This record gives sequence, C-alpha cells and structure tokens, in this order.
Amino acid sequence: MGSNGVDKPEVAKWDPGFTRQITNWVGPVIKRYFRAEVRGLELMPEAGGALVVSNHSGGMFTPDVLIFAPAFYGKFGFDRPVYTLAHYGVFIANVGDWLRRAGVIEASRENAANALRSGAVVLVFPGGDYDSYRPTLTENVIDFGGRTGYVRTAVESGVPIVPMVSIGGQETQLFLARGDSIAKRLGLKKARVEILPISIGFPFGLSVVLPPNLPLPSKVVTRVLEPIDIAAQFGDDPDVDEVDLHVRAVMQKALDELARERRFPVLG
Repeated sequence: MGSNGVDKPEVAKWDPGFTRQITNWVGPVIKRYFRAEVRGLELMPEAGGALVVSNHSGGMFTPDVLIFAPAFYGKFGFDRPVYTLAHYGVFIANVGDWLRRAGVIEASRENAANALRSGAVVLVFPGGDYDSYRPTLTENVIDFGGRTGYVRTAVESGVPIVPMVSIGGQETQLFLARGDSIAKRLGLKKARVEILPISIGFPFGLSVVLPPNLPLPSKVVTRVLEPIDIAAQFGDDPDVDEVDLHVRAVMQKALDELARERRFPVLG
C-alpha cells in the first residue's frame, strides 16, 4: 500500500478526526439554514452493519448527507462510521480525497459490502440523480427508477435495511423536469448522462444543469424508520422485487405522513 493511501480500500480512508471537524463546522450551518430535523435516530441498530436506504432530494446541492450524518454522529459518536455511496464522478482530484476521508465511497457492491461487514452504517440513495432531480410537483413520491441493487447488497451482507425519508429538499428550487427524454434524444446516455434536469431558482433563474442555482432555505425534515430484517420477514432466499416493493411502500407511507404535516412550501 502507498503511504498516501491511494492503494487502501475505500473504507480504510475514512478519517474520524477529519470527519469530526467537518461535522462540527458544517453541521450547525446546514441545520440552521434548512431548520433541519432528524427524527427516529433511536431506531438505528445500536451495533453492527446497517444499510440506510433513503430518497434523495435537492439536485446538485442536496443537503441529505450533511443533515443525517451530523445527527447520527451527535447521537452515536465517531467510533462507528457512516459511509455514503456516491457516483464515481464526484471523486475529482483533492475533492475526492476529502470526500473519502469524510466517509464518502464510490458506489459499488464491493465497497458497500466491505463497509457493512466492518460494522459500519452505509447510506445509499438508490434513485441517485434520477430521484434528486424529480419534479417538485411529484416531490412526495418514492421512485428509485427501478433500481433494486440495494436489496441484494443487504441480503448478501446479512444486514438490516433501515428506511429513511426526507421532505423539503425538492423545494430548494423549482424542479420542472428530469430531462431524461431530452438526454436520450441527444445521445447523452452513451456518455452515462441519463438526465438533463431543468429547474428555476436563485440567482440565475432557468437552469439546465448549468448554471447551478443556490438552494433556498427550505425546511427539511428527515425521518428514520424501523429496521427491516429481511431474512425474518422474507426468508433466507427472498425475492428481490418483493423486498424492494415493501421497502418503498414503507417509505411512501412515512413520506405521506410528513407531507400531511407540511403547511407551506419552503416554510414547512
């Protein structure tokens, strides 16, 4: 292994001291700006690996991780890392090094399994950009775009799925369309670009990915739900689609409950 850590496994690059600094500095700012609430942390398994499965909101400047991770560390401390699976495209030069030190790892079944088997919590957004750029008019819909790999990861690693939902992120700007049909017509999918999102926000107004608008201070509420023991509920050889359907149904019910609490866009 190189002394600079390049050859280390992804999970070995997590730096608890660096993560603590980021959490202590960024966490309060994000919490105050989005008036963020994280509910249900007491439902998290006290020990062992767990796969936290969440909807994804807010487009390019999604606050999801920066809301959940500080709340988790505030309750459980820094002896148990939270790893977040992310698209390989975010790991650019020094930014990639900082992200890995903070617990962001490249999304792959192998990386997720290594983290889960080490007893860590792994946060995954199955819907990815497809979810985070969903139109604001359908903000309260759980839609992973048909992706079910997270179920296989949990089953193969022998860990529970912990569903989590959040509301408010899709109000940080007005998301009009994912632009997936436009991306297809332009042939962008050949370059692994599946969407070309269109939104209206501050300060640039209309945006087609670029220029990136800044997020409005929408109130964001995140709720952790009861862990799902897959083997106990679905047997030792579960049907992946059946488990996925159940997870999304549980999440949809919880998101509907949060939506009924919400009185005004942005204000919460």
